Amino acid sequence: MTAAEDLTNRRSLRDVAYDELRARIVGLELTPGTRLIERDLAEELAVSRIPLREALQRLQRDGLVVVVPRQGAIVSPFTVDDVRDLFDVRESLEVLAARLAAERATDEGIAALAAQLDIARRATERRDKAAIAEANARFHGLIVDLAANPLLESLLQPLGARTQWLFHLTRDRDAGVQCREHEELLAAIAAHDPERAAHSAFHHVHSGREASLKMATEWSEGDIDPVHLTKSRRRGGA
Repeated sequence: MTAAEDLTNRRSLRDVAYDELRARIVGLELTPGTRLIERDLAEELAVSRIPLREALQRLQRDGLVVVVPRQGAIVSPFTVDDVRDLFDVRESLEVLAARLAAERATDEGIAALAAQLDIARRATERRDKAAIAEANARFHGLIVDLAANPLLESLLQPLGARTQWLFHLTRDRDAGVQCREHEELLAAIAAHDPERAAHSAFHHVHSGREASLKMATEWSEGDIDPVHLTKSRRRGGA
């Protein structure tokens, strides 16, 4: 195997490990504070330590993992303060994304957004909470695509995983209300009305703030010390 082929193979294995671990964390199979033991994960994912460590470093950049040098890694704590900070950012950047989407969206882009909303609507009708969370996250991601602003996209991209994580953590919120708010947001973008789109986006994000913070107090584990946890051989959290 050539050096180039080895690098390509390693990158592929890293991506496999990253995608699988990201899905487990975002989907709450691996909860905040869970220790990530390299040997166990390498065996489960059928990868070597090198691509696994690269995947963990990438997840750390996403804010999903905390890596403690020479000790190990845990799934990032997701505290009430983290939720508050996330809403602060979303209330600014997602509003801008909606405004730009209303200005720049093509007919094809609007059709794609409508199709994604239909997926979310069907998931809501089935009361499939995991599917609702995933569909809603993709809906918001499409709005960022429609904004056609690479800088904004680069700023929001690191928040994508944490936002999807939040949707799963707070998936007991009224999905019907969220669906109706998405319908209004779609209508504003389709009408190419930037002010209406910005107003709808802010209302949608802000309306979930207090409920999400309340839920966060219920599932938050309080202070989690990554250094202490990574000293333990246990797989679980505290």
